[in-house]
Amino acid sequence: MTDDLRDAPRGPVSAGGGGFGSLTPERARVLLFVAARASAITLLLIFAVVFGTLLAAGSGLSGASGAIAASWLAVHQVPLTIGRTAIGLWPLLPTGLMLWLVARECARAADHCAAEGECTPTDLAWIAGAAVGGPLLVTAVCLAVADDASAVVALQPPNTSVAFAWVIALHLLAVIAGVGLRHWRDFTDLLPIPLPHWVVPGVRAGFRAVWRLLAVAAVLTLVSFLVHWPRIGDTYHYAGNFWGALGLTLLSLAYLPNALIGAVSVLLGGEMHIGAGSLGVFGIDGAPVPAVPLLAAVPSGPVAVWWFVLLVAPAAVGVLGGLECGRNTGDSPRAPWATLTSAGVAAVLLTVLGLPAGGDLGTFGWIGPNVAVAAALAFLWLAVPGYVGVVGARWFAPAPPAEYDYDDDAGYDVEYEDDAYDDTEYEEDYYEDDDEYDYYDDDPGQVVEVDGELLDDDPELFREVHRAPDDDSEILDAEVVEGDH
Repeated sequence: MTDDLRDAPRGPVSAGGGGFGSLTPERARVLLFVAARASAITLLLIFAVVFGTLLAAGSGLSGASGAIAASWLAVHQVPLTIGRTAIGLWPLLPTGLMLWLVARECARAADHCAAEGECTPTDLAWIAGAAVGGPLLVTAVCLAVADDASAVVALQPPNTSVAFAWVIALHLLAVIAGVGLRHWRDFTDLLPIPLPHWVVPGVRAGFRAVWRLLAVAAVLTLVSFLVHWPRIGDTYHYAGNFWGALGLTLLSLAYLPNALIGAVSVLLGGEMHIGAGSLGVFGIDGAPVPAVPLLAAVPSGPVAVWWFVLLVAPAAVGVLGGLECGRNTGDSPRAPWATLTSAGVAAVLLTVLGLPAGGDLGTFGWIGPNVAVAAALAFLWLAVPGYVGVVGARWFAPAPPAEYDYDDDAGYDVEYEDDAYDDTEYEEDYYEDDDEYDYYDDDPGQVVEVDGELLDDDPELFREVHRAPDDDSEILDAEVVEGDH
């Protein structure tokens, strides 16, 4: 598949036929890429990591098949039991990269389908089935390999239903992200009622709010790394050699998204649980942590007074989102619907991100954010300060009138700009070069002069002008003078 499919025109979603409804060799090739390419790239990377690790450690290759199967399941966040150690906390970075590959393939397939005329719900079902069917086949093979490898390595096969559920949920999420973000305007046409004008700006504001919270969490994590740098250096003493240190570094990078989501929970006023202990702005309960550089940056307490300043970050994000919604949408103090929508979307996104960000980690217990509390706090921080931002936008920075910016896609975006027509110039000689109007410019001899005087200011004037004047009423005295030809 070529990259030009990314720029293919997008047609409306309808209930008709066409598209992948009738498979052709080209359409079958597109669906094959959706089903296999992302999985093949993921397996190739897993092969490289597993064989590289085994060769660097000087171990045999007898357990390579079991390690590859376990790695595939771990990328899909499937809980595993290795020996007597239950592991449900897997790094999110490999999972995110895999889902990005799946979303990109689904977006290209939808563009290819739209380039042929229209992308119907049946076609989308074909795309979703291919995106889920290929990984499910690989998962079934990996489950069988893990069962056979249990006689060689201490790997217990996971629950089949749980494994399939994780694979289906993650890949369907990738399908929605890949196709929905490119063709969301088409899907709104399928709704039984018109979509309110504040929904799309509210959803976008919710995504921006989550990105801003993650950016603040990244800054906070970096500061914590710098403050606890000596402790982080001590964790590398257990590495043994260069390859061990490299492995710890890569492991910490792979778990970095998990740490950022936990930091967002702390910023919102929630807690990050680490086994029997917890970390929050209001208190720290100490507990043993794994000896990896990433978790060595976790503060050990006690809580400093200035930590309460961290709560300014979600409040500022909420006010900024409210200001944007107040200026760029129809939000008002009596109807802050876009602001409330952004708060709800942010809460849902943090829930989706927080669920795979935590899990059991052997004897250390459960590690991860309190997802329910973090989602509730995110809604409150973005709704209440966001309402303050809406009020401030209406009082101190009223929004300019709305204008509709039609693009090349179906639908439109609502934009608010003061100088939308500044580049349009209306010159006095706009029609001078037009031949259509030369008739009036080339006849200088035809001059019409009108000299009129209103003689009667009677209220019945407007009725008088619509009937023939009689002898006693004078309405207009005019003289027409025509020039000589």
